Amino acid sequence: MILIFGGFGGIGRHARRNDLLLLDPGSGKTQVVNCQKAPCPRMGHTSITLGDSVYVIGGRADPVNILNDVWVFRMGMKEWSLLQCSGSQFTPRHRHAAAVMGSKIYIFGGVDNGAVLSALYVLDTQNLEWVVIPIQGEWPSPHHSHSMLAYGIHLYMFGGCDGEKALGDLYSFNVQTCTWKKVNMTGKRPTARFSHSMFIHKNYLGIIGRCPVSQHHRELSLLDLQSYLWKHFTVDSTGSDLFVRSTGSVVGDNLVMVGGGASCYAFGTKFSEPIKINLLPLISLAENDKKHIHCNEKGSIDKSRESFPISNKELKLIGNGSLKHDIDVEASVVNTGIRWLLRIGFFDLNENMQNLGRTYSKSLDERLLLKDISESTALNTLKECGAMKLEDDGVKVKKGPISPLKAMKEAVASLVEHKGLPTNLLEDLPSRWQRLGGIVVLPVTSFKDPAWNLIGKELWSIVAKSIGTNRLARQGLVASTGTRDSTLEILVGDNGWVEHRENGILYSFDATKCMFSWGNLSEKRRMAHLDCRDEVIVDLFAGIGYFTLPFLVRANAKQVYACEWNPHAVEALHRNLCANNVADRCIILEGDNRITAPKGVADRVCLGLLPTSEGSWVTAVRALRSNGGVMHIHGNVKDTEECLWTDHVLQAIHEIARLEGYLWEVSVLHVERVKWYAPHIRHLVADVQCRKV
Repeated sequence: MILIFGGFGGIGRHARRNDLLLLDPGSGKTQVVNCQKAPCPRMGHTSITLGDSVYVIGGRADPVNILNDVWVFRMGMKEWSLLQCSGSQFTPRHRHAAAVMGSKIYIFGGVDNGAVLSALYVLDTQNLEWVVIPIQGEWPSPHHSHSMLAYGIHLYMFGGCDGEKALGDLYSFNVQTCTWKKVNMTGKRPTARFSHSMFIHKNYLGIIGRCPVSQHHRELSLLDLQSYLWKHFTVDSTGSDLFVRSTGSVVGDNLVMVGGGASCYAFGTKFSEPIKINLLPLISLAENDKKHIHCNEKGSIDKSRESFPISNKELKLIGNGSLKHDIDVEASVVNTGIRWLLRIGFFDLNENMQNLGRTYSKSLDERLLLKDISESTALNTLKECGAMKLEDDGVKVKKGPISPLKAMKEAVASLVEHKGLPTNLLEDLPSRWQRLGGIVVLPVTSFKDPAWNLIGKELWSIVAKSIGTNRLARQGLVASTGTRDSTLEILVGDNGWVEHRENGILYSFDATKCMFSWGNLSEKRRMAHLDCRDEVIVDLFAGIGYFTLPFLVRANAKQVYACEWNPHAVEALHRNLCANNVADRCIILEGDNRITAPKGVADRVCLGLLPTSEGSWVTAVRALRSNGGVMHIHGNVKDTEECLWTDHVLQAIHEIARLEGYLWEVSVLHVERVKWYAPHIRHLVADVQCRKV
């Protein structure tokens, strides 16, 4: 039986659902499970089975109400329970992915009001504690609408969308070492996609369905998890099933596809019927590696890739429905013909593939295989198919698009060869870069050899063109000055002003003058989800508004005092407050916060300076009201000294308060592990509460 909860659809006017259904894959019949206190209607959530319990996490209740709740349905008692979880703050999300291993549920990515997420959370169902996994290895970019499953000691994650484009990479996460790795695969890879389904059967990882919808939307791909070789099959069903946002469940040796739309997203139109696919014949074909070319009823060949057809016997519509017929043609026949075509310089691949398909799809006793006939006979046969003589000695085949990384490597390698420079310079080429607004930022370690200076102007123009940008820069180390100026170097372009949107907040700044922290995204989001409606906040290190803006825009703070002494950051902060329509609730105090910060006004103080903010702890205590408040104290700490640092913070704040004449009870509410700053060095934030005794 398959348990189904929530989603979008229903009879009549479609809506978000919170009903619970049981589907019998054998008969195709469903029945409603009657229970009380169900979660609110939602879509974009995850449902995970663990023992006799089903855990429902997050989702979207309506366009503005994104959820972070955790519910459990215990099948034995047929009742729902809302779980109260502790630990790291699990932020609201939908379109995330979940996988279970042992007693732990892993959650990656998702969307929260336009912000695409990249944190990996784990919920221990025994103590109901959330933990954020620190970044290690080849950490995936932010994803939503992706898929994730557990196999052995690994989580496997494929596809998704980063907010701009569909993704096609496969990542593995080792739960023992807590390290991400991008998987190297062989064979033709599945096309980039999101809103697909993924499953595990035996030692194969399977993928089916996709958005955006294309000619490959009914392709079922299997990855051998031992050899990492892809095999592909074509599912030819009723013609109305697009498998977009469907859920795939393996029951025995069958894959059961439930839900999904008859068109992309399918809201308000038509929904797919459940489909059952027998996986055993597919596994057998994959292991025997007997290749076919898949043809439709009219005989045209699917020339996009080699694939295995799934016949009527392997695919069944649960309920009523008819299935199309597949025609199989031996790949050796077509491949032999193509080899002859390439050899003798005949055949237009773009115009005559269908003619060739019709020729070879006739019964084989009517024609001889090409390997058994002479070249002249082959020429006559090909001419009958409509082939034409090409003027060139070889066949010109239009190359598909290449990645920006490959384009850059080829262009720079050509330039190096042309200039007679040593080829070992190519080791300086970056393998990745960041986009900051309209600027592509190369890492600080790229193109560092002095020899590059000999061809600098020509080099940067080529790199920018191959990457596809009008403005190119190279990252520098943050200046060690007190104002922490940026040392970003513009290589192509006339200025460094950029706009960057994050968590629904617009940041603009001159990237050559102001630093921007990519790694603090989770902490900015955590501050944004606080309820600060009646609070006055003092931000002692405001910068361009890293935390000031989340406090004002998302946490709805009553007022923020923003202290900053970098004049370039102050200029950007003014712009950002106006751009986000919160300038009326912020007072900018330019200069050294030890002089400019207000006293006795704050309910909350933010000390977001690394490697340490200890020089302003006295200022923070003085900024709080006489009855106390909360401080968010940032610091870089050795991973073996976290407890020592926390104790030091606690004792220091207590002593400062005593010297200032405050009789406060000081406690650490929470310590947030934001990121790894360097090997064995963590960026921590201690939430310190001060209460008047």
